[in-house]
Amino acid sequence: MQNFSQRQITANIIKGSLGNMIEWFDWYIYASFTVYFAPSFFPSTNQTAELLSAAGVFAVGFLMRPLGSLFMGKYADVRGRRAALTLSVTIMATCSMIIALIPSYKTIGIFAPAILILVRMVQGLSLGGEYGISATYLSEMASSNRRGYYASFQYVTLISGQLAALAIQGILQFFLNESALQAWGWRIPFVIGALGAILVLYLRLSMDETQQFKNTANQKDKASRGSLRILMQYPRQVLTVVGLTFGGTIAFYTYTTYMQKYMINSLGLSNRIVTAINFLALLIFMAIQPLFGAISDKIGRKPLLYWFGILGTLLTVPIFIGLKYFSSPIMAFLLMLGGLLIVSGYTSINAIVKAEMFPTEIRALGVGLPYGLTVAIFGGTVEYVALWTKSIGHENIFFFYVSFAILVSLLVYIRMLETSKHSSLEQIENK
Repeated sequence: MQNFSQRQITANIIKGSLGNMIEWFDWYIYASFTVYFAPSFFPSTNQTAELLSAAGVFAVGFLMRPLGSLFMGKYADVRGRRAALTLSVTIMATCSMIIALIPSYKTIGIFAPAILILVRMVQGLSLGGEYGISATYLSEMASSNRRGYYASFQYVTLISGQLAALAIQGILQFFLNESALQAWGWRIPFVIGALGAILVLYLRLSMDETQQFKNTANQKDKASRGSLRILMQYPRQVLTVVGLTFGGTIAFYTYTTYMQKYMINSLGLSNRIVTAINFLALLIFMAIQPLFGAISDKIGRKPLLYWFGILGTLLTVPIFIGLKYFSSPIMAFLLMLGGLLIVSGYTSINAIVKAEMFPTEIRALGVGLPYGLTVAIFGGTVEYVALWTKSIGHENIFFFYVSFAILVSLLVYIRMLETSKHSSLEQIENK
């Protein structure tokens, strides 16, 4: 049984969640400040070429995430959740500080972009591992009747990391001019990220290991913990994670990432207005995650997945087409917020649903690896698919693609068990 007081549980959840926020802040600032640091590493007479080179490095980091899920997930299942979370944030802090200190191309030549690529690959490993480990830790640490509520804080901190990156960008843009930002100002957020990660490292060192891991640490052969061979004995669970993530990750990146570009490129709204719309909508999106998570503790996980699956399938196309017909800033905000409310049925509980499927000895790997592969293949290509359909003059195809992906996940939700009632977490806790 869980032997922590509610106060200890809350403290551990906060420490784990803050680390998740810092990791995502460090990840997002790369995308936020690309326009400023690209000339330092990829000098060119063509700004588009500079941005494409920097974006290519971002993509490489994205593709490293499944490997991070594999290696870090195994580490967490063998050495413990606390040890893996501490290692993850240490890697991210080190990488952010290195990026802040890398000399420019003018100083060290080809070594500048080479170091940047290597560092982003390592960051990708760290972030890929963070999801599965964090989801596992929050789920195992939470009291049994509030697991949905506490696990929802994974996306609270993920979104807050993105918002923090946007806020830092706005502050620096206010105080520094373009030339200062390109010369040295872009290094500031990486220093902030590194210092924040060091603070979180201190907090994570004081976290408690989960009772779930302690209960099984000496009961299982260490060679089998975090083993792909053992994981393959759970094909239904692995395929379920892939299926429920497929529509969820495409919808999440559509509404939180591509929506911003859609408002600018297709609707013609100004950058400043779109930034304000996105910031406010994401702030509300972040705030409602615990509410949805708490609801799942009362009525189960599947009703919320149905909420996302049914409404996402039916309303995604109308929302995006409606944006074209009602392209005022207020309507754009309301339609974006409506989409995010729908997606919350997935984001708020996807971590706990996955954690409830796997036994303790392979939970971090089981949660992280199939998720990481699905996100890398489908979540990471959302913008490319969307922009490609626009380039061939059939942008609406993308909206139907998103609806179809959600429909596929809905079919998985219908067939899967109610994980809150058939939870591997409960099976261990009740022993």
